[in-house]
Amino acid sequence: MSASRQLLFGVYLDAMTMEDVVARCRAALASRSRILLGVLNAAKVVKMRKDPLLRNSLMECDLLLADGQSVVWASRLLRRPLPERIAGIDVFDRLLALAHREGRSIYLLGAHATVLKRLEERLRRRFPGLRIAGSHHGYFETSESARIAAEIRQSGADMLFLGITSPKKEIFLGTFGRSLDVPILHGVGGSFDIMAGLTKRAPPRWQQWGMEWAYRLLQEPRRLLWRYAATNTAFILLTARELIAPARAFEPPRGLHTGSPLGSVRR
Repeated sequence: MSASRQLLFGVYLDAMTMEDVVARCRAALASRSRILLGVLNAAKVVKMRKDPLLRNSLMECDLLLADGQSVVWASRLLRRPLPERIAGIDVFDRLLALAHREGRSIYLLGAHATVLKRLEERLRRRFPGLRIAGSHHGYFETSESARIAAEIRQSGADMLFLGITSPKKEIFLGTFGRSLDVPILHGVGGSFDIMAGLTKRAPPRWQQWGMEWAYRLLQEPRRLLWRYAATNTAFILLTARELIAPARAFEPPRGLHTGSPLGSVRR
């Protein structure tokens, strides 16, 4: 299956629907070829310009998807349209359903131990018989990373979901990602907390309006007000600049891999 890519804000995003993504992942599972999934929202668009580690991790992804509705709207304004928003948590949900349906195994890496236990309990209730090959909390020391990577590799998992924060996630994947022997790797951000029932996701209508950020702001106004004000303003300015003078693609750093030890999935 082929899909076009659109150059936006200096990185290439895959112009895919959710069904395209799931089909690509199913094919990767069948062939044991690796797919590293990444998502881009307005905050990352702003942050990656000054954060080389984040930027490089996005360019490392085999599929880079528009998580934020604002990114989709910007793509249409810039006449480099993306078909739809593909939220990381929705991909997580669909891949869990795929694993359950086809008997694939998963590994969960991230969150506090208590949250992780609660997440596993909820997933087992929702997907009876789901094969959880292993799990580990996200609050491990750097010195433990090699041991955890070995556990993931030995688990034989078909999918790895990482609920750990940046830059720890990028460092872990950059160091061990190619040796894990896991076909599907997906960093899911705060999705563990949501699926464990600790935090609430915005209602569907808010998601459709691209207002999930506002829903989170209502929950934590003091912590998020100035962050969102600065980020949203910067994103609007970057979109205006992109309309006038489109950014060239960022140059990948030396040594950035373009294939996979499990088989290349690049187009």
